[in-house]
Amino acid sequence: MDTQTWIYLVVGASFALYIGIAIWSRAGSTSEFYVAGGGVHPVANGMATAADWMSAASFISMAGLIAFLGYDASAYLLGWTGGYVLLALLLAPYLRKFGKFTVPEFIGERFYSRTARVVAVVCLIVASVTYVIGQMKGVGVAFGRFLEVPFDVGVFIGMGIVFFYAVLGGMKGITYTQIAQYCVLIFAFTVPAIFISIQLTGWPLPQVGLGATMADGSGVYLLDKLDAVITDLGFAEYTAHKGSDVNMALLTLSLMIGTAGLPHVIIRFFTVPNVADARRSAGWALVFIAILYTTAPAVGAMARLNLMNTVQTGPVGEPESNLAYDQRPDWFRTWEGTGLLRFEDKNEDGRIQYYDDSNPAFADRAESLGWQGNEMTTVDRDIMVLANPEIASLPNWVIALVAAGGLAAALSTAAGLLLAVASAISHDLLKGMFMPRISEKQELRAGRIAMAGAVLLAGYLGLNPPGFAAQVVALAFGLAASSLFPALMMGIFSKRVNRAGAITGMLAGLSSTLLYIFLYKGWFFVPGTNLLPDDAAHWILGIQPESFGAVGALLNFVFALLVSRLTAPPPDDIQELVENVRVPRGATVPGQSH
Repeated sequence: MDTQTWIYLVVGASFALYIGIAIWSRAGSTSEFYVAGGGVHPVANGMATAADWMSAASFISMAGLIAFLGYDASAYLLGWTGGYVLLALLLAPYLRKFGKFTVPEFIGERFYSRTARVVAVVCLIVASVTYVIGQMKGVGVAFGRFLEVPFDVGVFIGMGIVFFYAVLGGMKGITYTQIAQYCVLIFAFTVPAIFISIQLTGWPLPQVGLGATMADGSGVYLLDKLDAVITDLGFAEYTAHKGSDVNMALLTLSLMIGTAGLPHVIIRFFTVPNVADARRSAGWALVFIAILYTTAPAVGAMARLNLMNTVQTGPVGEPESNLAYDQRPDWFRTWEGTGLLRFEDKNEDGRIQYYDDSNPAFADRAESLGWQGNEMTTVDRDIMVLANPEIASLPNWVIALVAAGGLAAALSTAAGLLLAVASAISHDLLKGMFMPRISEKQELRAGRIAMAGAVLLAGYLGLNPPGFAAQVVALAFGLAASSLFPALMMGIFSKRVNRAGAITGMLAGLSSTLLYIFLYKGWFFVPGTNLLPDDAAHWILGIQPESFGAVGALLNFVFALLVSRLTAPPPDDIQELVENVRVPRGATVPGQSH
């Protein structure tokens, strides 16, 4: 069978499975809609959490960033995995013991304030919708390639599918759908990585292959080979650190604490029966996540090497050194159709010149060869994982499997995020504050309407994202880091922080981070509305927008602690509540007798 037939079969079968699960597990109560009835097994919840966590940014975009940024992209690996450890150790068990449905509900009760709950809802919606924009970018890339339609059409198709199964099943349907999606996405990510690692290095484990020598008998290490290939074309050395140390540290920290503050991941720990199961499911989720995250560096490096070898067929400067455009492979032609890969024959020689024309040291050399600029005018980094099996000439069924995996990753996270938005609006705002007497049926309907609105908004913004999927997701993590994480941490570990401090801190963190993002990315991510160019020369102290969440979090902590010290302490019952949340069940609370 040809590639397209395989894609229709594999993707179609996976989607039939997801929709079938959504129908089978349709939520009939608010408990099933918000937390799946609280009865999910820790291993199953760990697998669902991993799928919820490993979004289009992890599956599609992270390896693409690694492919082009090299060493500097390690901040994404360290930040996202390290942040999950923070979440598992510092937040998840305590929030599960508190026993509320949502993050805003915890903040509202802990800080004894309806206003604090509303502010938390605003923070949650801003971070979650920004996160969904990144998923919609991934959905558009995947559907655009594998249904052979333009990127915009791919986004609209993804919106329709997410709306159907997320709105129908709620958390109960999403949980069991995400278990299936994890199995699909992890199989789809690792199988082609194994094939390509064997091709290039002879090692079946990609993690080993990344540090091994090439299988051609040259004795050259894979990373040394990659460094030589790309530096020969003027690109920066793959294994070298090229940016600011401060910016990289802040990016890593922003991603870490942003991870720990993500409401759609936190809510997963309310779906297990008790606190002990919350800890166990966190451990299992970390195991499931590690399988992909330890494979991604190898996928990124091998994808970049295969891409460069495809376009650059010989030493620079030799007559046949560049691929003839009319002899470009089928995968190149297919991705051109999506608009995510573009070629312009600037010197009209019929060959593809792909090099770094911004490198002054290489510009003179390129000019002497008659080259008039980099002719690969668009190489979207988000295509690298999806195109990798085609570039490596893997079997058609492997290409189809990657298609299904990419879609599973994007859709699973989008569904979890949309549920977090829906629960914040229907449960925290309507039921919790403005319309406390509405029935369970009315609350469910409001949640589904809110989810539909979030789908439409995210899809619209996803048509013009402010960056690659992983970069957009990093912005969302920065927003969560600057607004929700400090409030959660202080709510659990500080009896002195009061409602005035929490509200002031959340507003300071969110507003400062939003202002910094809009300064360089534009208002509502509309191109041309940014006040300053988004480059290192114009960033304040060299801090990129994706890294500013750590600064916003610091402002949050400072304002919250300062205002709390200047105002009255929380009531005694709230301080006792904080003590109880931190003490394991069955233990004696300090100051109380047995």
